[in-house]
Amino acid sequence: MYKASRRIGLVFFPAFDWAISPTHPEREERLLYTQDQVLEEGILDIEGIREYRPHLAAVADVERVHVCVPDVMSRVTESHLIAAGGAIVAAEAVLKGEVDRAFAIVRPPGHHAMRIVHGARGFCTINIEAIMIEYLRRHYGNKRIAIVDTDCHHGDGSQDIYWHDPDTLYISIHQDGRTLYPGTGFLNEFGGPNAFGYNLNLPLPPETGEEGFLYALEHCILPVLDDFKPDLIINSAGQDNHYTDPITNMRFSAQGYARLNDRLQPHIAVLEGGYSIEGALPYVNVGIILAMAGLDYTYVREPDYYPARVAQSPKVRDYIARLCEETYQAWRRRDELREEFIRDQKEISRRRQIYYDTEGLLENQEETTLVCHACGGLSWIDSRTDRGSHVLAIFIPRDACPRCHEEGHNLFERSSRQTYRDGVFLQDRVADRLFTK
Repeated sequence: MYKASRRIGLVFFPAFDWAISPTHPEREERLLYTQDQVLEEGILDIEGIREYRPHLAAVADVERVHVCVPDVMSRVTESHLIAAGGAIVAAEAVLKGEVDRAFAIVRPPGHHAMRIVHGARGFCTINIEAIMIEYLRRHYGNKRIAIVDTDCHHGDGSQDIYWHDPDTLYISIHQDGRTLYPGTGFLNEFGGPNAFGYNLNLPLPPETGEEGFLYALEHCILPVLDDFKPDLIINSAGQDNHYTDPITNMRFSAQGYARLNDRLQPHIAVLEGGYSIEGALPYVNVGIILAMAGLDYTYVREPDYYPARVAQSPKVRDYIARLCEETYQAWRRRDELREEFIRDQKEISRRRQIYYDTEGLLENQEETTLVCHACGGLSWIDSRTDRGSHVLAIFIPRDACPRCHEEGHNLFERSSRQTYRDGVFLQDRVADRLFTK
């Protein structure tokens, strides 16, 4: 009988009662084929591979990350809470020492969900990785965490949530935003003023093959992780880079995903996208499971695989080599670049328009952050939508210095006397509370 060299926990949640539509690729069949493949291969019979049952995340777990307008239960379904709870179950199994690695194969996905939630974006309503991470920090201490997002779409929600957090390194490897939703994820998106350099994007050109993904891993991602020295590595495991995916233009395979995870060795993987329901997901997921467990994955092949399907041009190869060198050098110079970015400013603002494609809703944000050398910095967002909502959300970081903590509560009290259609929110991560007025 086979035995895993690394114990791994698996959590499945297909979300039978949630789908974008009966024919949309984001539906329960995304995971049912994987479950069938896992059973057919006898994966759960391997010693050291253990299945866990998901549970519901609490509203407080969601509020630790998000400001949902007007409130959490107006925005989420039970399936969203179970997907987030499934990720928490997987992570706790690792932190408790029951397993060495864990893979939450759950849906709905979450990496497009930002700190403020007016609705769904890119099939995502709440960010299940971020909810999992902040749950771990609440119960197991403030760990240094690296998120490596391998979804073909840039994880703009995860980037937004951790934009000001120097304890969370976010690295996204994705198809260039000039060619794919959500149109973001470029090199100059480098993090907020108090976490400058801790947000790295590798926008790969369309038709990037297996060679390109693995080159980026070896020549940029792994060296950065070696420098950062995280306590935990999380793989935001989108699988829509696959050569058969219907909504992207990349050339990765199940073998490529397995090799990437074999080298990356994430402590926890959480499923994100991937919409080739029959042709890719069962094989990719099995390959990832075997790689995380330290088992042989070389036999995992898609029925229509042949080498030309994952090949790339020399032009793409050269572009990726330049991209990785530029990104890694920027990472090494992050402190110097931060000083150039901040100069003598006391606070830094940015304005953004955010489109909720599922809702057909447009949000205008103005975010202001105090420049602080002692903590992640107080920030606040004035958010208005084209449907009349208007909220002020104030965020006090978990490592807040006395000045930022006091300023946050003072701003909340002053703003609560003004008129906002949906209210004023204070997310105080020091107190682990969400206050609303």
